Amino acid sequence: MLFDRLKRFAIVLEGAERGAPAAFSPGQAVAGRVLLELAAAARLGALRLRAGGAARVHWTESRSAGSSTAYTQSYSDQVEFLSHRDTLLAPPDNGEVTVLQAGRHEFPFTFQLPETLATSFEGKHGSVRYWVKAKLHRPWSTVKKVKKEFTVIEPIDINTPALLAPQAGAKEKLARAWYCNRGQVSVTAKIDRKGYTPGEVIPIFAEIDNCTSRAVVPKAAIIQTQTFIARGTKKQKKSVVTSIVGDSIAAGKREVWHGRALKIPPVGPSILQCRIIQVEYSLKVCVDIPGTSKLLLELPLVIGTIPLHPFGSRTSSVSSQYSINLDWLSTIPEQPEAPPEYSSVVSSPEAEQTLAPPCRSELGGVLEGPFFAYIQEFRFRPPPLYSEIDPNPPSDNIRPRCMTC
Repeated sequence: MLFDRLKRFAIVLEGAERGAPAAFSPGQAVAGRVLLELAAAARLGALRLRAGGAARVHWTESRSAGSSTAYTQSYSDQVEFLSHRDTLLAPPDNGEVTVLQAGRHEFPFTFQLPETLATSFEGKHGSVRYWVKAKLHRPWSTVKKVKKEFTVIEPIDINTPALLAPQAGAKEKLARAWYCNRGQVSVTAKIDRKGYTPGEVIPIFAEIDNCTSRAVVPKAAIIQTQTFIARGTKKQKKSVVTSIVGDSIAAGKREVWHGRALKIPPVGPSILQCRIIQVEYSLKVCVDIPGTSKLLLELPLVIGTIPLHPFGSRTSSVSSQYSINLDWLSTIPEQPEAPPEYSSVVSSPEAEQTLAPPCRSELGGVLEGPFFAYIQEFRFRPPPLYSEIDPNPPSDNIRPRCMTC
């Protein structure tokens, strides 16, 4: 039997063999090899490879059609992202089988991922999975199969204007008990931006006014919302990712959060472009009011994969406009040098040209505005003070010009 001689049958992906997880981005090439190790010579028919990826959702709901009749409604849907097939070992054209000798055999493969893929995901009612399967065929025998899953991460850059925009909101609520008005509770909250990455800290700026007659407790939490869609019906699952609890606010008092820190734990990125599965995040600031429902304020969040630029997105977007060759700036000395004599400047055209700054055409117009003025300010020392004595008095040999000529 072949499978008695088969010592090893496995798929190895590049990147995973060095101990790192096999993770790829859309548009990237996936490379690997199928390993086949035989204890003795064996006859084989073919070795085929298939790579696939899909999003699937499924859930059931109980329905009632009357007092004594009930049934279960099933919802499912699927979106295929990847389908690739390849033959690594083809049978000979004459209909014979291929004989492999004992030992280790490797069959390399490679394929390209599409440019648009959803991030790998595992949820209660659905998943997004990617895999590579290999099938080993032998005449008059069962097919031997092996499967290797890999991860795809869709890049989400938070350094975009939409994700860098501050998020703010305000809400208020009347506290009522037994049809009696006990006062109003209001909350105002703001965060610096909409996009964050796991491990970052969200500073929360908030004001909570308690105008009721009882103490209230403010809280903040990051909520993950998983939405599964099938046949026009949605199924949602919400969970708390992390939360903090503030101090109790006495009646008639105000609490102010000056950047209260809320750290994002390791979580999967947002999934926003898949038709049947969406993963969204939000920051909820709530106030527990005794005797009535909570006051909730929700601010949208996007969990990305590309963190904020080191110098800050707003400054980096400006500095990117000046990303040209400014090697000439390296010639500026650290210590300001003494300016040349005024006479040598005005009398020597060559020296005047040497002291001139680079022409505007060479710099592509990037030195417009105060940027070049800043450089010139520290390039030379100020010129000498004004003097009544002319350093270049006129020569006596020059004939005075007649004003009437």
